[in-house]
Amino acid sequence: MTTQVVRPAGAGHESLWVAVLSLAIILLAATVISLRSESHEEESVAAHQIDARRDLNAAEQGIHTELVVAFDEILMLQDELQALPEPQRLAEEGIPPFTNDASTVTRGHHAWQLLQVGDDHAYQGLSGDSAVAGSFLLLPSAAGADIWLNRASDAAAPHNLHADALIAAGWRQVASQYDAGVTRQHRH
Repeated sequence: MTTQVVRPAGAGHESLWVAVLSLAIILLAATVISLRSESHEEESVAAHQIDARRDLNAAEQGIHTELVVAFDEILMLQDELQALPEPQRLAEEGIPPFTNDASTVTRGHHAWQLLQVGDDHAYQGLSGDSAVAGSFLLLPSAAGADIWLNRASDAAAPHNLHADALIAAGWRQVASQYDAGVTRQHRH
């Protein structure tokens, strides 16, 4: 009887080539990722501002969104009426947050009024429950809806609608920022 030993054909070499190929794939992937990545520095808001996405609670985010959408409706009604519509008219038109429906109670039961201070106008929603949501101001401007928030339980109608006076009275401007955390940029 003869015994013949058969050694594996280059098992050490095959393992070496698999390891080298795996390392090359990892290095190539790391290079592609480092070349395509962008640094995304989070933009901070000014001291008198509050970020709509990060700093508002759910009820306040809902009211803020409704005010942004209502602003376009307000402009259309203003063209039709030749004056800013009263909150009662906006409620009759079914424009939230001016309507009195089930969401009104769950979002702080705001009492809306149209303020006129000199030549300036604003819609003010004083919160009935500041623990749920703060009071809001919507200042119509050519640049768009300028929205301010005051979480104080004793928030009152401001005597001046200019930014410095609002800041001094405890109001904070709601800033909407859209960075990479909110939207993705696709380059084609």
